Amino acid sequence: MNYGYVRVSSLDQNEARQLRAMKEQGLKPDQIFIDKQSGKDFERPNYQRMLRKLREGDLLFILSIDRLGRNYAEILEQWRLITKRIKADVVVLDMPLLDTRREKSLLGTFMADLVLQILSFVAESERESIRKRQAQGIAAAKERGVVLGRRPRPLPENFADIVQDWQEGTITGTEAAKKCQMPLASFRYRARKMLQGGKQKQRL
Repeated sequence: MNYGYVRVSSLDQNEARQLRAMKEQGLKPDQIFIDKQSGKDFERPNYQRMLRKLREGDLLFILSIDRLGRNYAEILEQWRLITKRIKADVVVLDMPLLDTRREKSLLGTFMADLVLQILSFVAESERESIRKRQAQGIAAAKERGVVLGRRPRPLPENFADIVQDWQEGTITGTEAAKKCQMPLASFRYRARKMLQGGKQKQRL
């Protein structure tokens, strides 16, 4: 049997290009396994389903090595699991050298393993570089005083009055949150923050 594996990193990413590549190999929807989550490890439901389906002599298509995963050591481990233990073949469509059907000789296997190790290392190095750039960008933004994350929702004009009623016990926290149109936990957090700010001003 022939199968295809498709992975995108999040729900809002588009897998259309990978699916098109699989269809060009003659695969039907029930032969394609799709995961929409990070490639940091292989604990993905459809990847695991695919492994359980694979048998000796089967053929697995993936578009590129980074769709298999992002972790260098784990990519190599999974490659060996599929090709050595299960004894299925793997074809990486955008890298013709990574086609285990091509050469079954010792030299062919060595070349495929060498290319795989290089590409896996590059994929993981790129991931680490992205992390470092993100961390540097966040640090630089904080130094400039940029507030990261979602901005808090504006408080209603009568928020202070509602907080006072809540403090005095004339309304419950649930009623106060409903009047402010926010979750109870958010109301309590914002109310306490306002009250703490008021106490600090009094001390000043």
